[in-house]
Amino acid sequence: MNTLTSRLLALLLAASVQAADAPKPAAPKTPEPATYLTVETAGPDFPLQGEYANEKFGADIIALGDGNFRMVLHKGGLPGSGWDGSAKVEVEAKRDGDKVIFQDKVDSAILENGVLTIKSLGQGLKRIVRRSPTEGLAAPKDAVILFDGKNADAWVNGHMDERNFLAAGVKSKQAFKDFSMHIEFLLPFKPFGRGQGRANSGVYVQDRYEIQVLDSFGLKGLDNECGGIYQNSAPKVNMCFPPLQWQTYDIEFTAAKFDADGKKTGSAFLTVKHNGVIVQDNLELKKATPGGGFKNEVPAPGPFQLQGHGNPVVYRNIWVVVK
Repeated sequence: MNTLTSRLLALLLAASVQAADAPKPAAPKTPEPATYLTVETAGPDFPLQGEYANEKFGADIIALGDGNFRMVLHKGGLPGSGWDGSAKVEVEAKRDGDKVIFQDKVDSAILENGVLTIKSLGQGLKRIVRRSPTEGLAAPKDAVILFDGKNADAWVNGHMDERNFLAAGVKSKQAFKDFSMHIEFLLPFKPFGRGQGRANSGVYVQDRYEIQVLDSFGLKGLDNECGGIYQNSAPKVNMCFPPLQWQTYDIEFTAAKFDADGKKTGSAFLTVKHNGVIVQDNLELKKATPGGGFKNEVPAPGPFQLQGHGNPVVYRNIWVVVK
C-alpha cells in the first residue's frame, strides 16, 4: 500500500508539470500585515499552528493568515528529533470552524482537537511543544552578563519592552574576540508575513558575521533563514520553533587571525546550536556579512549587534564567556 508520503509526492510532481504550462493567475491582494506578541491575542488560527508528531512522522502546521494553513510532513519525526532527511510533503488548506481538512484526490488529513489524523496511515499525530534544552541556562561565574532583564545598560540604545525583554536594534558596548555565548529570542506571530518579512532580526557576531533570526518555522532552511549564516551557510537542519516560543542560540566563536601588519592569516570559525541542535559546525567564515558595522574583517574585536529590522523581536538571558 502506498503511504501518504509517496502518493502526495507523486501528485505534487504531476501538479508542478501542469502548472509550468498553465497561465499564471493574477496575484491575490495581500492583506494588511498583523503582528501578535502574545498567545492570548494571537487569534483563532494560532492554537492550530504548531508541531505534531508520533513515532513515525512529524508535521509542521503553519498558519498563513485568514484561516489558511500549510502542512509540512516529515518521515521519521520532526527536524532534529527523528526526521530522516527524506523529501517533505507540503499541502495547503483552509480552516473550517475548529478544524482544518487537508485533502487531495487520493488522501486526506484532518486537524482537530490537537490531533492531526492522516487517513491512509490510520493514526494520529499529537500536538507537542518542544523546548530548547538550554532555555533558561544559568550563566557561569566567569560570564559577562549582557542582559538579565534588570536593565539594558550594557547596550548602545538599549531599551526594554513592557515585559522587560531586550528589544532588537541595539549594539553591545563591550567588544569581544574569542568567546562562548548564550542568547534567547522570541519571534512575534505574523501570519500574513512571508519570507524576510516574517519576524526578521539577526545576531551579528563582532558586528561582522550575521546569524539570521527569522520566523522560518516549516520553511526550507536556507542561509537567510533562522540558524543560517547570511550569504555563507544554510543550517544543517531547520530547528526553528513556531513563533511565540522561546528559542536559543549557543555560539562558539574563534576570531580571524592577523599578522603584525594587519594582514589576515586565518579565518574566523563559528559553531551554532539552535535549540540544542548543531546547525553550524565549526564553519569557516571567509568574509564579513553585509549590514554589519564592520564592512571588512580587521584585527580589532567587535561588539554584538541585535539587528533591528522593523519587527518586534525580543531577547533575554544573554551572557558571554571570554576564552
